Amino acid sequence: MVKVELLTSPGCQKCAAAQDSIRELIASFGSDQVTLRDVDVLDELDYAVSLGVLTIPAIAIDGALVFTSLPTTDALRAELAKHLRLGGGK
Repeated sequence: MVKVELLTSPGCQKCAAAQDSIRELIASFGSDQVTLRDVDVLDELDYAVSLGVLTIPAIAIDGALVFTSLPTTDALRAELAKHLRLGGGK
């Protein structure tokens, strides 16, 4: 299973706009394949810093920062497919 974390903060317009499309994409893989956790960087600042997050929205996959800005749907889909092929989340 691949674990995706969407790092955002309240009031971030780009973050809010991205959440629905990212949720929809992740749902298309099925909850048995990919999970999503929303991370409020204000609540989990130490964790965000440990990942290397400098801007939001950002996306971590399996505990590693993969996208430092909002990717296209195709780029995120390809990255998730790659992680699934590699047996992500183990």
